Amino acid sequence: QVHLVESGGGLVQTGGSLRLSCAASTRIFSILDMGWYRQAPGKSRELVAAITSTGATNYAGSVKGRFTISRDNAKNTVYLQMSSLKPEDTAVYYCNVNSPNFWPWGQGTQVTVSS
Repeated sequence: QVHLVESGGGLVQTGGSLRLSCAASTRIFSILDMGWYRQAPGKSRELVAAITSTGATNYAGSVKGRFTISRDNAKNTVYLQMSSLKPEDTAVYYCNVNSPNFWPWGQGTQVTVSS
């Protein structure tokens, strides 16, 4: 069974930066399209950034220009560099495949942006 382990969250002030990491325990990581998702209290989980197996990226409008997704296939890891953080970015962040057939969700990592 695939395990996803997210890390790097924390408490930051508005305008601050964080770098999230997600390690995946799978041998086929390099051929997978991956995504970073977030879920704020009382809201549905949403896709905020995606990266294909070839490195093409796509972002939700609310984070475009502030977040950067990247991957290291040698480490089976996907990253999310977040800058110019806003209070509305506060959420639990998860990674998973960018596919209708999700893997079991990891525990996520909490990002809290104070105003």
